Amino acid sequence: MTEAVATETVTDEERRRWRLILGRATKEDALPLSAQDAQMDAALEALYADKEFSDSGGLGDSAPQLARWLGDIRTYFPKPVVQMLQKEALQHLSLNDFLREADLLKTIELDVHLMAKLVSLNETMTAETRDTARQVVRKVTEELQRKLSAPLRTALNGAMSRALRTTRPRYKDMDWARTILTNLKHYQPAYRTVIPERRIGFGHHTNALRDVILCLDESGSMATSVVYAGIYGAVMASLPAVKTHLVAFDTNVVDLTAELRDPVDILFGVQLGGGTDINQALAYAQRLIKRPADTILVLISDLFEGGDQEAMIARAGQIAASGVQMVTLLTLSDDGIPNYDHEVATTFAALGIASFACTPDMFPNLMAAAIERQDLSAWAGERGILRTGQP
Repeated sequence: MTEAVATETVTDEERRRWRLILGRATKEDALPLSAQDAQMDAALEALYADKEFSDSGGLGDSAPQLARWLGDIRTYFPKPVVQMLQKEALQHLSLNDFLREADLLKTIELDVHLMAKLVSLNETMTAETRDTARQVVRKVTEELQRKLSAPLRTALNGAMSRALRTTRPRYKDMDWARTILTNLKHYQPAYRTVIPERRIGFGHHTNALRDVILCLDESGSMATSVVYAGIYGAVMASLPAVKTHLVAFDTNVVDLTAELRDPVDILFGVQLGGGTDINQALAYAQRLIKRPADTILVLISDLFEGGDQEAMIARAGQIAASGVQMVTLLTLSDDGIPNYDHEVATTFAALGIASFACTPDMFPNLMAAAIERQDLSAWAGERGILRTGQP
């Protein structure tokens, strides 16, 4: 009886990939590299190899060398890989090369995370470099605005139209289509008509329908949330039916409402990092509340309070009890559920303040639900969002 022995055949392509993964550290079973593979290998070697295997000793402090490396990875790797390699480089190296050489900033493939990191270094830049950084950030911000503004405008305009409906309209304000649809059950065959027992019409407003206060934690863990909140805040500020305030805080409070015309001004107006005093921020937001029943307060924070936690919880309870629709977003990003203060979040839930993580694409529908005064905890539950204080 012949016993079959399974053998595993390694293809040249698989050997090539392992060679690029392992680098020059591997001596065994390595294929010669093509000219392009050699360039890819050199770019990876410069970033990842130990110095004993690197001719250049890594990327070093040379700006020209770093510029060449950035050019190489953009040539040989797709954009998602380029962004990943840049993140790795920024973790291994200081950013002095980038900040000294304004031209280097133009070569970076920015995503939201790198943009947030760049903005966080605003105070360490020279005037020339800061100007270049603003240009780079503006390019990415405009791309994000194009992507994010349409869904937000659509959701909010729809919610505001529904919120403005009245059941006692004047004749010229009648919404005939909705009135007929609502009263079809009252159709009278003998008269071949509908008797409108319930009339629906369009309301009017001369002032903002809702006041929205975005209260934004500047601590380092909230960096990507700052980017998205700044962009969404600018979009909402352009809608006449929503009066938007933007308040950023660490241990101090900065009102950035005047900067809402330009999200880049917002991003360069915050100072990422530092401590956190949520109670002080809520106290400032409380002074902005003029119409509690028509106000939505969005606290974007991981809820780690560096100030008086007991006072902060009491103040949040006062705000919610006054009729303000308050919600805490533990993050406004695609980074998943962050580390947050579970005890405070659970206490907030008991006060009727929903707390959950929110992705950027979910934010428009969240704000629409808030404008319609839906139960935001139930809204989150229907979408499978993990809510604090829930099993």
